[in-house]
Amino acid sequence: MTLQKVRAHLGTAIMEIVLLVICVALAFTAPNFFTLDNFLNILRSESLKGIIAFGMTMVIISGDIDLSVGSLVAFSGCLMAFLTKAGVPIPVGIPLTMAMGACIGAFTGVLRTKFRVPTFITTLALLTGLRGAALMLTGGFALTPFPEWYNFLGGGYVLGIPFPALIFIATFFAVHFLMNYTPFGRAVYAVGGNAEATRLSGINVARVRIIVLGLTTMLAALAGVLLSSRMQAGDPTVAQGWELDIIAAVIVGGTSLNGGAGKIWGTLIGVIFIGVIVNGMTLLNVPVYGQYMVRGALILTAVMLSQLQKK
Repeated sequence: MTLQKVRAHLGTAIMEIVLLVICVALAFTAPNFFTLDNFLNILRSESLKGIIAFGMTMVIISGDIDLSVGSLVAFSGCLMAFLTKAGVPIPVGIPLTMAMGACIGAFTGVLRTKFRVPTFITTLALLTGLRGAALMLTGGFALTPFPEWYNFLGGGYVLGIPFPALIFIATFFAVHFLMNYTPFGRAVYAVGGNAEATRLSGINVARVRIIVLGLTTMLAALAGVLLSSRMQAGDPTVAQGWELDIIAAVIVGGTSLNGGAGKIWGTLIGVIFIGVIVNGMTLLNVPVYGQYMVRGALILTAVMLSQLQKK
């Protein structure tokens, strides 16, 4: 086990202990925190960000970053509404929207590998561009063309468990398997650790980066579909700032911003950690501005943890 992986495991273990302490404290201070309904509510509220966070973990491990996922969520929901209003059946619109999301990530990957444009720059441009595209598709207003049954995808329950939470759990297992038990997962770690040595060993670094970015934006598009289902509308103003919460969850979970180290399990802990913090503040009636300040502090703490792991 490399030193980077030891640091990642140590960071995850620390966050697990901190999460346990916070849960115990909230159980005694926040009304109705320690209930099954509240835990399911945390899962439901954080599941969409969590789905994207698993993809973002792969991106950061590979040495890149994606700042456009929040805008892509909004664009995907608006695209679903636009297609539905145009008469495209929803079972056809969903894969089309996810394919569009994958193509956007692949486009970022091509610019990264063929033209040496950093993903930070490309996705920063997409953050604004995709939001503008969402506004263009809807004319600046929420579109509501969806049938009532569509709400099940984002707001339904299966055996008492929110359906988006089930997709969140399924995504966790799929990405966990991909990263830990396949040659592709090992290649992602290798690219993030030392891209040049990986290239010289015969691995197609460009292909790995394009696939990772495409998978992540496809998951963001899926989250956009689920959000449009929950809201029964394609709204161009949703998911603002999601990219920061998602990156914070990934870093809190022990993934290094320098690439080459991180665990999907750690990201799961990071997503739950941030969800518990936000839920606890809500139950304790912390003002909204106070919640934003705490979330900002979490992002700063996440970056500091990454730097401490590096040292």
